[in-house]
Amino acid sequence: MNLTEILASGAVSAPTRLNPLQLFLDADIVVQAVILGLVLASIWVWAIIVSFQLKMGSVRKRSREFEKLFLSAREPERLLDDGRRTNPSLRVAKAGLEELARSTGSSGRVIDRNGAAARVALAMEGQVATEADSLAERLNFLATTGAVAPFVGLFGTVWGIMNSFFQIGQQQNSSLAVVAPGISEALFATAIGLFAAIPAVIAYNRFSHRVNAFEARLQRFADRVHAQVGRELEGL
Repeated sequence: MNLTEILASGAVSAPTRLNPLQLFLDADIVVQAVILGLVLASIWVWAIIVSFQLKMGSVRKRSREFEKLFLSAREPERLLDDGRRTNPSLRVAKAGLEELARSTGSSGRVIDRNGAAARVALAMEGQVATEADSLAERLNFLATTGAVAPFVGLFGTVWGIMNSFFQIGQQQNSSLAVVAPGISEALFATAIGLFAAIPAVIAYNRFSHRVNAFEARLQRFADRVHAQVGRELEGL
C-alpha cells in the first residue's frame, strides 16, 4: 500500500491543530535558536513591564506624599534628612536647597540674589532630568525588542524556507507534504517575533508617556520650590 492509499483509507490521521512545542522540536537548529532567543526576550519584556508598573506606582505615590508635606511644612529642610522618604521629589528639592546653602554660605547672606536663584533653578532642573533618565533607563530594551524582534523572527523564517527548498532538492520531490512542515516551523519564528515585539512597542509608548508626565510633574514641583526659595532670598 503506497502513501496515497494509506491517506485515502484514513490509516494516517493528520493533526487537527498546531502544536507550538512540536513545531519548535521539529525545527532546524538555527530556527530553534531564533525562537529560543525571542522567547527569552519576550519573558524579559514582560518582566520589565510588570516591574516598571509596580515601580512607577510606588514612586508616584511617595513623591505625591512628600510634595504635600514639603510645601506645607514650616521647616521643609528637616524632611530632607528622613531616609524613609527617598524619592525623586525629595532629591529634586534637596538639590535646590543644597545649592541655596552653597550660595548663601555660612553667613547666611547672599550678594547676588538673581544669580543664586538661577543656580537653584538649574540645580533642580538637572536633577529632574536625572530622575527622568533613571526611570526611562530600562525602557530602552522595550524599544530595541519592538524594533528588532520582527526582523529576527523573519530571519528564522527565511532560514526555514531555505531549508525546505533544500529538502525538495535532496528528495527530488516538490510535494506539499515535503515542504509544509519546514514552512510551518519557519512561519512560527515570525509569529514568536511578533509575540515579543507587539507588547514591547505598546509598553514602550505607554511608559514613555508616563515618564514624560512624571517629569513634567517634577518640574512643576521644582518651580514651586524655586518660588519659595525666591521669597526666602528676598528676605535676606
